[in-house]
Amino acid sequence: QVQLVESGGGLVQTGGSLRLSCAASGRAFSNYAMGWFRQAPGKEREFVSGINWSGGTSYADSVKGRFTISRDNAKNAVYLQMSILKPEDAAVYYCAARNKNVRTDPGAYEYWGQGTQVTVSS
Repeated sequence: QVQLVESGGGLVQTGGSLRLSCAASGRAFSNYAMGWFRQAPGKEREFVSGINWSGGTSYADSVKGRFTISRDNAKNAVYLQMSILKPEDAAVYYCAARNKNVRTDPGAYEYWGQGTQVTVSS
């Protein structure tokens, strides 16, 4: 079992930055691929970024060059640094974990956090 708790969401102006954190508890965090997803009202949950156990990363096209994912296995944590935020980035952001490699399908993830709200004012 893995428990995930996100933090760091909030209100930011267009063009601003936020850093989301996801704290994990449970066994063998370093073996898990970690993903960040987001869900805006009336929309499906979508993949934002992921990082493999080995540190390999992937990003949705909509956030490439603006968001950076990282992990600290010693702290059982994963981060999402978000920059140049746009109104369309506003959503609830979720941290998720799965065995093996990153997948973009949210259904492939076994464990989820409760989400943290990101609001971007124009």
